[in-house]
Amino acid sequence: MKLLTHNMLTSHVKGVTKGYPLLIKATEVKFNEVEFNPEFISRMIPKLEWSALIHAAQELGHRQDLPDDLLPDYDKNEEFLKKVHKALLEVEVMEGCLKCPESGREFPISRGIPNMLLNEDEV
Repeated sequence: MKLLTHNMLTSHVKGVTKGYPLLIKATEVKFNEVEFNPEFISRMIPKLEWSALIHAAQELGHRQDLPDDLLPDYDKNEEFLKKVHKALLEVEVMEGCLKCPESGREFPISRGIPNMLLNEDEV
């Protein structure tokens, strides 16, 4: 699971009102190089919850010197875009789980795929 995916996932357990951002407990993290596409990263940044990305990258030890706050004119800063690219697309959680911050419900990550399916009583 890439951090781009993590940034868009939330817990939908019945009764949960604050199911975002999910906490990451990783037992295996891989780093895969992906071709840098500055246009794609520039278009994705406004769709991100920046603080959730920073926290997730920090949890995994791959913050890449990303600042606490989004830079103004980030789309013109190639060095910044490369750091965001690395965090979003090259860091991948292969094994572990995501944990709902409110309910504590854990969603397993296996072979890089988070299983967000709920049990019948959680719907």
